[in-house]
Amino acid sequence: MGDINVTPFVDVMLVLLIIFMVTAPMMTHGVKVDTPQTSHGQMDVDAKSLMISIDGSGHVFINDAQINTSEVRKQLPLILDIKQVREVYIKADKSLPYGVVMDVMAQIRDAGIEKIGMVTEPASGIQQGGR
Repeated sequence: MGDINVTPFVDVMLVLLIIFMVTAPMMTHGVKVDTPQTSHGQMDVDAKSLMISIDGSGHVFINDAQINTSEVRKQLPLILDIKQVREVYIKADKSLPYGVVMDVMAQIRDAGIEKIGMVTEPASGIQQGGR
């Protein structure tokens, strides 16, 4: 017999594909933030974009690294020069006072970033596009 039997190879590949499809949603990482819910649909976030998270205690994280709140203005230009990113997304806990989030946003603007996005969670009982 001169042919190679590829059936076992295909079987293994399909099993691996199913495993990765099941485990991929569980591999989310980052800071646990209870974001507010909105009626807007989910927007696309660029994988190369920078995520600034503010947890319920007011701790600030750039991606996964925690920094002091007063250091955002100094650290952001250093990080952005390396990553070549010009937009930032803020994910803030809904229990935070408005002033804390606005202070971080002001520091981001002072660092030279003009495009700032706010990350929220889609509301679970609200229909999209309905009134």
